[in-house]
Amino acid sequence: MMVGAFLWGGLADKVGRRRCLIVALAINCVFVFLSAFAQGYGFFLFFRVLSGVGIGGTVPIVYSYFSEFLQMDKRGEHLSWLCMFWMIGGIYASFTAWGIIPRYGWGFSMGTEFQFHSWRVFVLVAALPAISSLVGLTFMPESPRFLLETAKHDEAWMILKQVHDTNWRAKGQPEKVFTVTHIKAPKTAEDEFIEIQSATGTALQRWAVRSLTLCKLVLKNVASLLSVELRFATLFMAIIWFCMAFSYYGLSVWFPDMIKHLQYEEYESKVKVFHRERVENFHFNFSLENQIHKEGEYINDSFIKIEMKSVRFEGSLFEGCRFEDIRSTDTVFENCTIRSTRFSDTDLWEEKFIDCRIENTTFEHNKQGCHLDTVEENDVLIYLVSFLGSLAVLPGNIISALFMEKIGRVKIIGGSMLISAGCTFLLFLSFSQSAIIALQCLFCGVSVAAWNGIQVVTVELFPTSKRATAFGLLNALCKLAAVLGSSIFPSFVGVTRAVPILLSFAALVCGGLVALRLPDTRDKILQ
Repeated sequence: MMVGAFLWGGLADKVGRRRCLIVALAINCVFVFLSAFAQGYGFFLFFRVLSGVGIGGTVPIVYSYFSEFLQMDKRGEHLSWLCMFWMIGGIYASFTAWGIIPRYGWGFSMGTEFQFHSWRVFVLVAALPAISSLVGLTFMPESPRFLLETAKHDEAWMILKQVHDTNWRAKGQPEKVFTVTHIKAPKTAEDEFIEIQSATGTALQRWAVRSLTLCKLVLKNVASLLSVELRFATLFMAIIWFCMAFSYYGLSVWFPDMIKHLQYEEYESKVKVFHRERVENFHFNFSLENQIHKEGEYINDSFIKIEMKSVRFEGSLFEGCRFEDIRSTDTVFENCTIRSTRFSDTDLWEEKFIDCRIENTTFEHNKQGCHLDTVEENDVLIYLVSFLGSLAVLPGNIISALFMEKIGRVKIIGGSMLISAGCTFLLFLSFSQSAIIALQCLFCGVSVAAWNGIQVVTVELFPTSKRATAFGLLNALCKLAAVLGSSIFPSFVGVTRAVPILLSFAALVCGGLVALRLPDTRDKILQ
C-alpha cells in the first residue's frame, strides 16, 4: 500500500484521476480474486502484495478527485462525510468476518490439492465494495480541474456544464445557460509529454520514451513539494501524518493483542495441576482442558473420542494405553515414557512428544491439519472488539463533519490528537479486558476526527498539479509509520505496557502541537 500510494498518487497528477483510480481498483480486484484461490502461502502473500499496490493508490486519488467537484463552503463537510465510508468499510469487514470465517462448513475441497475454506469466502466478500466501485466509476467523468490543468478546456467545459445542469434540475428550477467568461490556463510548455511520430522507431521504443518521460515528470513533481512555497506545508503535514499513523495503527494492533494476553493470563490462572496421580484400567470419555499432569502413571487406560485443549503431561508414564479419535490443541507430552501404546486416528504428531521415550508404540491413520473446529469464545471476543472499534468512530465522524467548517480544520486536528494522547495515558489505569475495550472505542472515536481533518487539509494545502502527488507521498509515509507501529507495539505485549503508551502519547502530542501551526484553509480556493 505504501508503494501504491506513492506510485498512483504521482501518476494521477499526470495521467488523470479517473483513469488511475480505475486501474488501481482493477489491480486490487484481480489480485484479491487470485489470492482467494491461492493454495500456497507464498502465492497468497504475492497476490496480497500486488493487491495492496492497488489499494494504496485509491486513497490519495479519491480525496483529490472528490474535492475537485466541491464548492468551497461545503468542501470540509463533504470530505468528512467521505471519510465516514472508511468506518462503514471497517464495519462491513469486521461484521462479515465475524459471520463468515467461523463457519467452517462453508468450505469445500477437491482432493488434497485444492482446499477452499470459509476465510477464502470472506476474502471474496470483502472485495465486493471494490468491484461495485470499479463498475460505478466507469460512469463518472474526469476531474474538470485536472482537465483544465492539462489544457483540455473543451472537455472540462462539457463536464462543468453537466454538473451545472444537474444541480439546477436537482433544485427543481428552470435550467440556466452555462457560460464561462474566462479560463485560467496554468499549463506550460515544459510539462508537455514527448510525443513520437508513429513512423519513428518500434512500438516498444515509443512506449519506453513515453514511460521514461512520465517518470521524469512524476519525480519532478515530487521534488517540487520541497520548493520554497510548499516545503513547510510538506514538512508539517509529513510530521502530522507520521505521528498519527504511528500511534493509531500501533495501538490498533496492540489493543487486540493485549486483550488476548489478558485472556491467556486469566486462562492460565485457572489451570488444574495433578501430581503423581495413578490411573489404571480407566476409560476417559470426557474432554480434558487447561490441565497439567506431572509424574502421573496411566496403566491400560483408554482415551477415545475426546478433545484435549491446553493439556500438558510432564514426566508421566503411559503403558498399555489406547488413544483413538483424538482432537487436540496446545497439547504436549514432555519427558514422558510411552510403552506398548496405540495411537489411532489422532492429531498427536511427533512434534507433540518432547524428549519422550517411546517403546513398542504404534501410530496409525494420523489426522491431517487442525481438527478442532469448535468456535472459541476468545475468537468471538476478538471479532466483537474489531466490530466495536469500527462502530466507535461514528460519533467522531458525525461531529467532525458538522463542525469542520465552524470550528476549523486546524483546531479539530490539534484538539483531537491531544485528546487522543490523554486517552492513551489512561491505559496505565486499565487492568481488565472491558477497560481496554472501552478505551479502544474512546481512542478510535476521538482520533477519527483528527484523521478527517488531516485529509481535508492535505487536499486544500496543495495545488491541483501536485495535489494527488502530495497526498500519495504523505499517505505512503503514513503506511511506513503503520508498519513501524504495528511491528514495535505488539513486541511489548506481556513485557511492559509503559513503552507503547509513552510512544503513542509522545507521537500524538508532537503531531497535535505541529498541527496547531498549520494555516486555516477554510476559505481557501483550490488552486
